[in-house]
Amino acid sequence: MVRARRFDVLVFLSILLVLSGCVAPVTPEQSTPMDASDGTSGASAQTPNSVGTPVASTAPVVTVTVVDVVDGDTVKVRYENGTRDTVRLLGVDTPETYGENTPDEFEGVPETDAGRQCLRRYGEQASEFATDTLDGRTVRLGFDENEGRRGYYDRLLAYVYLDGEQFNYRLVAEGHARMYDSQFVERTRYAAAERAAQEANRGVWNCATAAADGGSAATETETESESEDGPLRLSLHADAAGADGDNLNDEYVTLTNTGSESLALGGWTVADAADHVYTVRTGTTLESGESLVIHTGSGRDSDTDYYWGRNSPVWNNDGDTVTVRDETGTTVAVHRSG
Repeated sequence: MVRARRFDVLVFLSILLVLSGCVAPVTPEQSTPMDASDGTSGASAQTPNSVGTPVASTAPVVTVTVVDVVDGDTVKVRYENGTRDTVRLLGVDTPETYGENTPDEFEGVPETDAGRQCLRRYGEQASEFATDTLDGRTVRLGFDENEGRRGYYDRLLAYVYLDGEQFNYRLVAEGHARMYDSQFVERTRYAAAERAAQEANRGVWNCATAAADGGSAATETETESESEDGPLRLSLHADAAGADGDNLNDEYVTLTNTGSESLALGGWTVADAADHVYTVRTGTTLESGESLVIHTGSGRDSDTDYYWGRNSPVWNNDGDTVTVRDETGTTVAVHRSG
């Protein structure tokens, strides 16, 4: 009888194991790190930090595909199981493209028709930038322990990560958006990025000059201009033909040796204002009068053309800063456009 009982138990356990494979998959809502009742983060959010944020709790935990870009700070996504959602990017606010803008929300922008018109132009550019960068792409979502999982319009509140970088932060650093005034975890870092963008009159902060010139503050990119700092001359072609995201190799920076001696560039870095960094490969030498073109996209390196290998645009069409540093970290040349 004892043996028969043991056999029955083993059969019962085997049936349970088989049935466990038929359990329904976790839904997108359940896969997020926020508890539906109180908005607190779960253990899955506490992952090692290697994803473009110094805050482990905001690390990405959900994979989605961007199926539509509503505007600069709102996108529609599809989960891996096919369901859809609308995501409002945490911590940022781009100018309105459909409704009326309120200039006093953007520090220094005048409360005038010129100020509002300037903000609308930059709102449209933010939407174009988000479309070029995110539309159709697979991204990951991270959440914030200080914010609820959903906002007033039931939109999912999240950080969007592309290629390991936090897109929300990039919007602020490159002047596409202001920091949204709330108590989100990343607030201190975003505030510093916003101050830097304001001081450089980057992107939307150009609108602060709209009162002085009747609204004609420059919003077009100076796509090719030069900075001469010692023997290394820089030029930037930021605005690729067509959509930047579809033509990444037409976005590039050119390094030209105007000196009489060769330059050993191995280990030197090229960075934008948002600190995206490209490192020149070891053994690279630029002879007097020669140029090296560094394309954003992918390709086979040649003597004259190198490829960053990125999947999204780097250089801001509204103006950006190119900084070249040698292998010791010393700044060799700086070029500002826009």
